[in-house]
Amino acid sequence: MNFLATLRVSLKALRINKLRSGLTMLGIVIGVGAVIVMIAVGNGAQARVEDQIRALGSNIIIVISGSGHSGGARGGAGSQPTLTEDDAYAIAREIGEVQAAAPSLRGSGQVIAGNANWSTLFYGTTPDYLEVRDWPLAEGRGFQSSDMNGAAKVALVGETVAKNLFGDESPLDQVIRVRKVPLTVIGVLAHKGQNMMGQDQDDVILMPLSTARNRVLGGVQAKVRSIGAIMVKVRQNADMKAAETHIKELLRQRHRIQPEADDDFFLRNLSEILDAQEASSRVLALLLAAVASVSLLVGGIGIMNIMLVSVTERTREIGLRMAVGARSRDILTQFLVEAVTLSLIGGFAGIALGIGAAEVIGRTAGWRIELSGAAIVLSMGFSAAVGVFFGFYPARKASRLLPIEALRYE
Repeated sequence: MNFLATLRVSLKALRINKLRSGLTMLGIVIGVGAVIVMIAVGNGAQARVEDQIRALGSNIIIVISGSGHSGGARGGAGSQPTLTEDDAYAIAREIGEVQAAAPSLRGSGQVIAGNANWSTLFYGTTPDYLEVRDWPLAEGRGFQSSDMNGAAKVALVGETVAKNLFGDESPLDQVIRVRKVPLTVIGVLAHKGQNMMGQDQDDVILMPLSTARNRVLGGVQAKVRSIGAIMVKVRQNADMKAAETHIKELLRQRHRIQPEADDDFFLRNLSEILDAQEASSRVLALLLAAVASVSLLVGGIGIMNIMLVSVTERTREIGLRMAVGARSRDILTQFLVEAVTLSLIGGFAGIALGIGAAEVIGRTAGWRIELSGAAIVLSMGFSAAVGVFFGFYPARKASRLLPIEALRYE
């Protein structure tokens, strides 16, 4: 018997018991759909972490000023200004693994533009900040040497600030007031989105470090070259651990810290945090896929069960076919085709269910969903394998029946 004839016989047998065939396929449908949904959710989580890495900037180490003491109480990181501009320049100049280092001063306050106002963060920094953060400009220009040396009253604004102060108008060449200091907008930062803590990175104003120190913040900040933090970008493929160690050694040497004394600064390796978050999301995706695969296993067991029942019910039919010349391999092929057909039909239905369910979940829950072609192919291949694996034993049992005993079966 050729394969097409075997396929016709198998499909006819499945159509005779439509309800039973449908219920048997249900396990495969749910299993394939669950695998596709879980992998889509897991891929979406990984993609979100990757977006956060790109938004933050790659290979970044943040150096934060140390903590101060007052009446026995110890302040938090950054409460004591222990870093200077010269520290940042020394890091960029003397450590081979470092591509750029940007000193910064941070402040916050109400920003006014015409009749609009908005409360936001502002940073005094250098042109290297945009390189460290991989942050291009959407329009306008960046800071120049003359802006830095002359404490120019200029600023770069983030997308959120621009939208809240100027609406749909271009902010370029417009004047904003930060703590009563007028600054001219010379550039608009490109969209960054949220960071890994959910904070809006576009809700920010950048100004020259000298401007922030001498004109906006004033006070103690204006008298010394102290800064709040240094953002360091390590060269691509350089050893982050080695860079971190060299930064620590250089700063301890510059700050004349004794060997037994604690550091007067803190280091934050953001790549390690993001790598750990990415690894966690990857493990979660694999775990979800593994849990969903259990449904396929259950569906396979259901196929085996129904095929065994089918062999028992059709024992006389098998005996008759073998008596008129059907070989054992013909019987084996017929029952295997039935099992694989059930799996494949269930697999196609499961793909449709999985894609639809993933889209619904993404829209209703607001999750990012990444449908994977590889996951769909894998699910189909696995469902076919389930049909072969769980259908083989019933098919083999049917093919080994003796014609005379099968014909006598009641």
